Amino acid sequence: MAVGNSGILHGKPARIKIFAAVLAVSLALTGCGASGGGSDASDNGGGNGNGAKADNAGGANDGKAANAEAADDGAGKSTSEQVTLSLWGWSGTFQTDFTKLVLSEFEKQHPNIKIKYIPDQGGTDKLTTLIAGGTPPDVAILDRFLTGSWAAKGSLENLTPFLEMDSEVSSNDYYPGVWAETTYNDQVYALPWGTDNRGLYYNKTLMKEAGLDANTPPKTIDELDAMAEKMFKKSTSGGYEQVGFIPWMGQSYLYTQSWNFGGEWTKDAELTPNDPQIVKALEWMAGYAKKYDMAQINKFNDVMGKTGINPFWTGKVGFMVDGNWILNDLKSNAKVKPTFEWGVTPMPSADGYPQTTWAGGFSFTLPKGGKHPQEAWELLKFIAGYKGTLLWAKRPNAGNDITAMPKVNEEIKITENPQLKVFVDMMPSAHFRPVTPAGQKMWDETFRVQDLALNGKGEPKKLLDEVKKNVDAELKKLQAK
Repeated sequence: MAVGNSGILHGKPARIKIFAAVLAVSLALTGCGASGGGSDASDNGGGNGNGAKADNAGGANDGKAANAEAADDGAGKSTSEQVTLSLWGWSGTFQTDFTKLVLSEFEKQHPNIKIKYIPDQGGTDKLTTLIAGGTPPDVAILDRFLTGSWAAKGSLENLTPFLEMDSEVSSNDYYPGVWAETTYNDQVYALPWGTDNRGLYYNKTLMKEAGLDANTPPKTIDELDAMAEKMFKKSTSGGYEQVGFIPWMGQSYLYTQSWNFGGEWTKDAELTPNDPQIVKALEWMAGYAKKYDMAQINKFNDVMGKTGINPFWTGKVGFMVDGNWILNDLKSNAKVKPTFEWGVTPMPSADGYPQTTWAGGFSFTLPKGGKHPQEAWELLKFIAGYKGTLLWAKRPNAGNDITAMPKVNEEIKITENPQLKVFVDMMPSAHFRPVTPAGQKMWDETFRVQDLALNGKGEPKKLLDEVKKNVDAELKKLQAK
C-alpha cells in the first residue's frame, strides 16, 4: 500500500496560513477562484494497510519549506495576467482527444491561461533531464507508483500546501488506496488520474469440455490448480495446443500472486520482498514451470504471441489473469472474435486469505521548478479533479476505463457493464505497490528472480533474500543522497 495515512495532512505551519490568506485576496480580486466540482466522501475504508512509511530520502522534508514558499509566491501573483502553461502528456490520439475534450474546456473557464501541449519525448528519462536542467513542464503525467521515488529525489512539488488552502480537492474524492499512492512521508505529491486492476478471465466452454461446472469458477488456488490440470491438452507433436493456466501469463506475475498468497511487501517501515507468503507464491509459480515443462510452455507462448491478440481471446487458455482494459479488445481489435463462452471473476487466493486484486494507474504532478505554480495548480486540480475526470470519462471511446473517483464512476454508470462491474467492485480493497524510493528497484528485481526461479536457476527463498538485500542497499544509497 502507499506510504502514510490516506487523506491525512499533517502540520499547518504559519507560512501556510499566510499563503491561504494571500490566495483568498488574490482570488477575490481576479475572479479566478475554485470552480465547483462537487465531491462526496468515498464509503471505502482506508485501504488494505499494507504500506510502510519510508524514511526521509533525497531531501524530501528539506524541500517542504521551499515548496510552501513557491506556493506562496504563486498565490501572491495576479492570476489575471496571461500565462502559458506547458503540459507533458502522451502523444497520438490521447493528445488529440485530451486537448479537445479537457484542455479546451479548461481554457474556456480560465481565459487568462493557455496550454502548450508537449508530447512525451523519451519517457521519464527525458522528463528527469528537463527537471534537472530547470526547464520542466508545468504539469506532467506520471506512473502513480513512481511518486515516492520522484518525491524523494526532489523532482516533484509538494502539493500539501495547495490542498490545505483549497477545499475543491479532497482525499475523499478518490479511492483510499489510489490517494495513498500519491503520498510520501505524509505529504501529497500528485493527484490520481485513472486506475485499473486485475481479475480472472475464465473460458466456460473449455470448463464444460473438461467436465467442470462452467458457472463455478475457482475461488482458491487449490481449486484453480485442480481445474487447470484438466484443461492442458497436447498436440500430436507433443507441444501444448491448449493450456489450463500459466501463472506468469498476462498480468499474472510475482507481484500479482504475492497478494493472492497473502504476502506483504512492507512491514513496520521495512521492505519485505522475502516475506514467507511471497516465497510461497514464487514456489508455486516455479512448480507450474516444472510440472508442465517450461520449454513447452514457452513454445505455446510463442505461438500465442504470433496471433496478434491477447492469448485469452484465442480460446486456447482456460484461465488467465488480466486487467479490465482487455475488455476493450472486443471492440477495438478486429481480430478478436471469441466463439466461446467466457466470464470474469476475482482472482483465486490461497486457503485462508481473501480474494483480492492489485491496482495501478497514473497521476498528474507539478514537476519541481515550474515558473507558474499557482496557475499550474489550477490546471492540475481541473484535469485530475471532478470536472476533468468526468469530461474524460464521458468521451465516446472511453471503453472499459475506471476512473480514480468513485463519484464519477457512479455518475457514468460503468457498473451497468457486468464484466466491468467485477473490477470496479474490487477497487475499495485493491492492493497497491509500495510507495518507496526503492519502488522501481524492487519491481525490476521481482521480474529478475521470477525468471530465474521459473527456469530452475535458483531456489525462491534464496532469490528473494537476495532481492531483500539489493533493495535495502538501494534504499540506503538513495537516503544518503
